[in-house]
Amino acid sequence: MIRTVLLAAAALAAASPALAQKKAPATAVAAPAAPAQPGAGDWRTPNLDDVLVIDTNKGRIIVEMLPEIAPAHVQRIKELTRSGFYDGRAFFRVIDNFMDQTGDPQDDGTGGSDKPDLVQEFLFRLGQDSGFVQAADQNVSQVGFIKSVPVMSQSPMLMAMTADGRISAWPLYCPGVAAMARAQDPDSANSQFFLMRYAYPSLEKRYTGWGRVIAGLDVVRAIKVGEPVAAPQDKMDKVRILADIPAAERPKVRVIDPGSAWFKAEIANVRSRMGADFTACEIRIPSEVK
Repeated sequence: MIRTVLLAAAALAAASPALAQKKAPATAVAAPAAPAQPGAGDWRTPNLDDVLVIDTNKGRIIVEMLPEIAPAHVQRIKELTRSGFYDGRAFFRVIDNFMDQTGDPQDDGTGGSDKPDLVQEFLFRLGQDSGFVQAADQNVSQVGFIKSVPVMSQSPMLMAMTADGRISAWPLYCPGVAAMARAQDPDSANSQFFLMRYAYPSLEKRYTGWGRVIAGLDVVRAIKVGEPVAAPQDKMDKVRILADIPAAERPKVRVIDPGSAWFKAEIANVRSRMGADFTACEIRIPSEVK
């Protein structure tokens, strides 16, 4: 059974920054100055157990995993990582302006682990306690962030009308978002995953997103392209959870806090600059790795 990520040429043209033609704003509005460098209080340190460190032959990729949005899928990634399952796995299907696919022991899209397939987590329930930071209220929906992941949800006005006080939400497929590949059956994700090279909104609510690249997007975009990728393929040499790396060699990672003053200024700058064309994918998520 081949697990893949569907791609439509028309959708790619609409979604990819490299191919899409941007509309000129209807009126010229002076954007506020871009925020200065983040201050000490603008950063947060991710949970060490929720950070995936992928060392490839092209460099290091660091992914923040969010059990808040896809708990079963994050748990699967952690289990397979800690068993060494992902070490040496190839990026076997890589499409420029789209995504890098990996995580198959057969390195061709047909394989998986010996664990059962996962029930899809395309949507999750968003509540007042979810740590959501709003970037735009679109009346019938809202856009914002949970940690590093851009999210869209139903209108928060509906929280008062639902039995659990929560609303449906889903990740936006911006550059760096990490998600599970699957076959035609929505409940067929197993071990294969992909990392977004560029934005691709047509994947929303069709694949389970479980995290985002917070460092190494340049490495994601440097992986050798092919469908399938011709030999020699780029590989994940070693995949580890940050908490499992010995303290003496563990990288120190911090990322911008979406609740910070710097991030609020960044949101305001992007919204003013883009106007009606605003997208959360344009909002920067600075990080530091030492």
